[in-house]
Amino acid sequence: MELVLEFLLIFFSRVTEVSIGTLRNILVNKGYGKKAALLAFVEALIWVFVASRVIGTLSTEPLKGIVYALGFAGGVLVGSFLEKRIALGKILVQAITSQESGIELVKALRDAGFGVTTVDAAGKEAKKMMLVVYAERKNQELVTKMIYELDSQALIVVQDISSIRGGYIKSFRNLVK
Repeated sequence: MELVLEFLLIFFSRVTEVSIGTLRNILVNKGYGKKAALLAFVEALIWVFVASRVIGTLSTEPLKGIVYALGFAGGVLVGSFLEKRIALGKILVQAITSQESGIELVKALRDAGFGVTTVDAAGKEAKKMMLVVYAERKNQELVTKMIYELDSQALIVVQDISSIRGGYIKSFRNLVK
């Protein structure tokens, strides 16, 4: 029973450590260095204690190494889930749509509180409209869903952006409603 508890401790500690590492990487990439440093400390602390427990007895208890590796894999899954839920940052959504749908989309997106810039475009067979929308990454699904509901033929490109300055960005108050 004691060995099973130790396996569980190793597994869940590793899941926690790897998840923290994922969040730390996100924070570093988004410019939150101080918060990332705090997470790095906790991550390293967990790693030192768990790794030493596994490595010190690996020759006599190789199953600990497997549990350690399974914890790593579980941490990657949990970390990727957390990354999607937190969704820090901003995105640039570009949608190419028909002129008619574009006019409706601009109104719907602006009514929802998003800033939209339009550009006249030419497709192979018809005039098009390109919509450019900057939004919080958390709103990516909402923006793309709104576009597809009004024009299922729209071409949508979504990009993460590292910095933005000026223009109209949906305010926090609008995000909460």
